[in-house]
Amino acid sequence: MPQPELFAFFGLIATGKSTVAEAWAKRKGLDYYNSDVVRKELAGLLPQTRQRETADQGIYTSEFTAKTYATLLARAEQDLNMGRGVVLDASYQQKTDRDQVRRLAQRLGVRLYFILCLCPEEEMKRRMAQRALDPQAVSDGRWEIYLKQKARFEAPAELAPDQLITLATDLPVEAVLKQLSAHLETQP
Repeated sequence: MPQPELFAFFGLIATGKSTVAEAWAKRKGLDYYNSDVVRKELAGLLPQTRQRETADQGIYTSEFTAKTYATLLARAEQDLNMGRGVVLDASYQQKTDRDQVRRLAQRLGVRLYFILCLCPEEEMKRRMAQRALDPQAVSDGRWEIYLKQKARFEAPAELAPDQLITLATDLPVEAVLKQLSAHLETQP
């Protein structure tokens, strides 16, 4: 049986990482964990419950984010130990957060890919406006939160070239998935 793989989709809000991550998980038959869903679950909220707190308040404090990320890792570890591949979907803005994912993969001996999702700010603004009108939207990301994320996002300089895949996520989902597949085919 092939070794399970761990995919960590990350980047700033409204870059399309959740859309692409979930589509990738479905296509590959992988377990999928979204930080927005897990965060609200830990807070006892339904995923679609709107939280209007600003960054660093309520369920968006660094302590609550740490709890959310620890839960993501625990769920990933359980699935990986059962031989199932996993997709994690979170902003992973800080090197320390990414290091925890790297340590888990190392400890379990599984192949890890970090997928950095990027798109132009105009598209991100359009997506945030669209999401604000969607009653089923899970993310609470807004422009003022994006600006704070952007200011503190730590570039993933610690990741080796064979561990980091950068995707332009302003294309249609199918094109982005093809881009990802093509990139993975070139990996050793």
